[in-house]
Amino acid sequence: MTENTNYFEIPANLTIKKFISKLSKQVDLQIISQQYTIKTFYDSFDWRLYSANMLCEHKHSQKNSELRLVNNKTGQLLSSMETEQVPDFSQLFTDESFRQLLSPELQMRALLPLCHLSYEAYLINILNKDQKTILRLQVDEYELLNNRLQLLPLKGYEKAHQKIAQLLQDKFNLLPSASCTVLNEALKHQGRKPQDYSSKLSIKLKPEMRADKASQLIYKHLLHAIHINEAGTIDDTDSEFLHDFRVAVRRTRAGLSQIKNTLPAEIVAKYASFFAWLGQITGPTRDLDVYLLSYPNYKEVLPESLQDDIAPLYDFLMQKQQQAHNELAEKLKSPEYTKQLLEWETYLKQSLPKKGSTTEANQTIQELADLRIWKVYQRVLKEGGAIEAGSPPEALHDLRKTCKKLRYLMEFFQDLYPAQDIKRAIKSLKGFQAILGDFQDYEIQELSIKQFSEEMMANLVASNTLLAMGVLVQYLDVMKCKARNHFSEQFTLFVEAENKAMFTQLFKHKA
Repeated sequence: MTENTNYFEIPANLTIKKFISKLSKQVDLQIISQQYTIKTFYDSFDWRLYSANMLCEHKHSQKNSELRLVNNKTGQLLSSMETEQVPDFSQLFTDESFRQLLSPELQMRALLPLCHLSYEAYLINILNKDQKTILRLQVDEYELLNNRLQLLPLKGYEKAHQKIAQLLQDKFNLLPSASCTVLNEALKHQGRKPQDYSSKLSIKLKPEMRADKASQLIYKHLLHAIHINEAGTIDDTDSEFLHDFRVAVRRTRAGLSQIKNTLPAEIVAKYASFFAWLGQITGPTRDLDVYLLSYPNYKEVLPESLQDDIAPLYDFLMQKQQQAHNELAEKLKSPEYTKQLLEWETYLKQSLPKKGSTTEANQTIQELADLRIWKVYQRVLKEGGAIEAGSPPEALHDLRKTCKKLRYLMEFFQDLYPAQDIKRAIKSLKGFQAILGDFQDYEIQELSIKQFSEEMMANLVASNTLLAMGVLVQYLDVMKCKARNHFSEQFTLFVEAENKAMFTQLFKHKA
């Protein structure tokens, strides 16, 4: 017998009435209830719960309204609660069990409805000779999907559960199914599938593909990411929509500057300017999102006696974020934005000429990838090797930008290289990048908190709040210095012989 025998799919030719009638000839049963139910599945936009093997489903009927968290592999009920409304974010759940299960997975992402299903839900008791209930069955009758059956075992009657599960397979030819199959089938009707969005790049390239065609594919992939995150950015559904939107914009800018000469120069100039503008107008809102996401940490690092005094900073940041977001939303709904993005999309849809306009355009993408990655990698080594203890912060910031270009190139072209090797190379770069990112983030946050304190002082904020913000600035300065001091150690690890050999083997251009 199959291990998971709690969920079964009923064949399309077996109606619920016929199934119950046939089952009643095999066992003593009693229909307890029949009610119209609407089930809504929830997850984050990027499928964080599904990726963690969890299904979040809200069942609403005339009698009750229940939110359930289920393991989508085993069907095990992880938690349930009675609620009419589903909170948008994990921290808003009053039920501690739900908060503990959802928060590590969702983090800052909103819980969004994936799809709605309506069905007739039958609850059936299976009785023994003494008319005691030994097992419960829930049978769901759908309009568009095959009907489903779930066994609800009762403690002390494990043998009855096994016996009925075996009966369903032997006499009714029912096949056990995972609890997530209903969601999968419902999504299929919408032309979707689970995990159909991820911020991670996965672009299918062939080594012999012409470089201009490959670059066209890369830009199309990034444009799709911009489009799909656009509405959530405008609506401010959660902060990650804008984050992913900006990443797609940054990657496009990196592609235009680093995948050199595969597009006509006038096209590159025009859209490099457009995407630079997009990066500029989205920056202030993203910075404020980061400060709001960092606020719990800001509070935690303060002495306990000052933690309550920092609260006005949160209100101040919220007000500024809402103002910045409103300005951004107007710009993303403007004719300037929509016209240029549509023109970029139209250009990318055009058929390429039989022969590319430049030598680089006619190269294979493997040749171009090797050449560009190796060249930028050499620049990283040169810039990093020139940084000393007395080097200005700008030197580290410039190196960080070069590292980003290198990482984006490696991610664009990762399909051209052995999977484990390219993952290892990207991981080594990410570890080095992290310290550069920390240094810049702490420096910018330190300067911003100083600026905010001046603005709040003009608004006559309490002196204790300014004191707490001063302590926070000191903490950020300490962390910035710590990151700066770790640079040399991290760079040494990045340029060690084994790492250099790996980059050389993967990318060194074959002349």
